[in-house]
Amino acid sequence: MISAFDLVLAFALDLIIGDPHWAPHPVRGIGAAISRAEIFLRKRFSGPSQERLGGVLLVLCIVLPTYLMTDLLVLLVNRVSEDLSMVAGTAALVWITATTIATRELVRSAQAVIASVERGDLGSARSHVGMIVGRDTRDLSEQGVLRAAIETLAENLSDGVVAPLFYLAIGGLPLAMAYKAVNTLDSMVGYKNERYRYFGWAAARLDDVANYVPARITGLLIVLSAFLISMAKGATRALSVARSAFVVMVRDGGKHPSPNSGVPESSMAGALGVQLGGPSTYGGVLVDKPTIGVQGTDDYLSASRGAIAIVAATSVLAMISAAACLALRVLA
Repeated sequence: MISAFDLVLAFALDLIIGDPHWAPHPVRGIGAAISRAEIFLRKRFSGPSQERLGGVLLVLCIVLPTYLMTDLLVLLVNRVSEDLSMVAGTAALVWITATTIATRELVRSAQAVIASVERGDLGSARSHVGMIVGRDTRDLSEQGVLRAAIETLAENLSDGVVAPLFYLAIGGLPLAMAYKAVNTLDSMVGYKNERYRYFGWAAARLDDVANYVPARITGLLIVLSAFLISMAKGATRALSVARSAFVVMVRDGGKHPSPNSGVPESSMAGALGVQLGGPSTYGGVLVDKPTIGVQGTDDYLSASRGAIAIVAATSVLAMISAAACLALRVLA
């Protein structure tokens, strides 16, 4: 089992190098397996009811082997640590754990958007934000680009950082990697369009279930992070910001089409004093989503920088909480 110290090292490793393309990454392997499995299953299942069955089989064929293979890998690494080299075994375990966390990549992607806006290069900003959101970005205004960046920071803070740490804390590395498989399935096939309405149903529903608790933990951690960051401006200001984040989270968290994404997004919106959501275009189709948050400022550039600070603080708090849980499990 991974130790609290190993987790701290893995978190630090992710902050330092992120997910370099030159290094092997389990999620890329999971993505390749999903693509091949989809091709295989679609040849054998057609029509709404059969596609649903094919989608269920896809989930089983990806998530269960991911859990079992990671469990086996952890056993092999522990054996190497015992028989050959403690350093090599620990290094391997830390590396694998770091691949489940995405703090650096999340912050880096948002910083690229912000840097383009600061240069006045709206075209580049649209291009960068288009890499991390599903909506059409070609006609987004500067405010629209920054709003999209804030939304994806909040949503992916839950999916890419808090949720993996949550499952790592309660079930070890195999469960954390199984969660990454669920999340990757949802990102690849969990759409409500014509192609995936039935085939991706199981992946989307499982992702909703898997993210239910982590999304709400993320919302609360954002409240705490906003409070701690705002303490530099005084306790009264910090309490006001935290209260706004919590109230908006409770009020608007259920407005989002997703049962989970609205919770961290509304908490972030309340902390920053901005409005998120609203009409967006997906594949040329206008989707009229409700607005969340409070219109406290029109300075979305400063709000975007604030969102990055909250993401960093929340990631650290989540890591500390997960490490504490792992330490307590050892002592129990």
